[in-house]
Amino acid sequence: MSGAARHRPLGVVTRGTTNPNRLRRVDNWLVATCADRLLATADPLVVDLGYGATPVTAVELRARLAAGVRPDVRLVGLEIDPARVAAAAPVADPPGLTFARGGFELAGLRPVLVRAFNVLRQYDENEVTDAWRTMSAALAPGGALVEGTCDELGRLASWLLIDADGPRTLTLAAKLTTLGSPAELAERLPKALIHRNVPGEPVHALIRALDDAWQAAAPYATFGPRQRWVRAVTGLRDSGWPVLATSKRWRLGELTVPWPLP
Repeated sequence: MSGAARHRPLGVVTRGTTNPNRLRRVDNWLVATCADRLLATADPLVVDLGYGATPVTAVELRARLAAGVRPDVRLVGLEIDPARVAAAAPVADPPGLTFARGGFELAGLRPVLVRAFNVLRQYDENEVTDAWRTMSAALAPGGALVEGTCDELGRLASWLLIDADGPRTLTLAAKLTTLGSPAELAERLPKALIHRNVPGEPVHALIRALDDAWQAAAPYATFGPRQRWVRAVTGLRDSGWPVLATSKRWRLGELTVPWPLP
């Protein structure tokens, strides 16, 4: 009996909405910031949990990791709905890409990385920590979980990097050419934070401070939205927020801060 068959899937079937390139922002971030985890292991196994009604984003993630990190990366797409697994099977390219039935228990696999996007959004907030704990317990040593959400076209996104010790960073990301205001990112916060965007909560203070910095950087709009965003993030850092990474990532419309937020 296979590992996937021995483990009963934990969780519920997601709505399944997906689009090509919807997760490109988090994929590119994974290539840039989590490559060392894949390069350091003998078995570069990655799980895409809850890939949806079609496997397009799982295919894209495997391709981006293979091109940007190491060509022998293995990706397993997991879905609770057996019909989705069966529908994805024809696009599998073993051993690099396979699909199986599984949930938060990760089907008995021990991946180095897990991407779980737009999965927890439909759960109650009080269920999130248990889901994180279950997924993190299944990781290979030194592994990490990236859990987050995005809009239908991937223009607004946010995610948490989580390891065996819990959440480590929060990243906000946007397509700058369509961004009206950083306040729009509040609609796509991870489930653990979306109901906490209220006065007195750290995430509310972060988004408010970023939005204020964006408004203050309005003169830089003359040079394009990228320069305005970089100036806003620089201003946020200069005001005391512990902004991580460098302008190379900021220029892509990203902001990463440590967790827990101050």
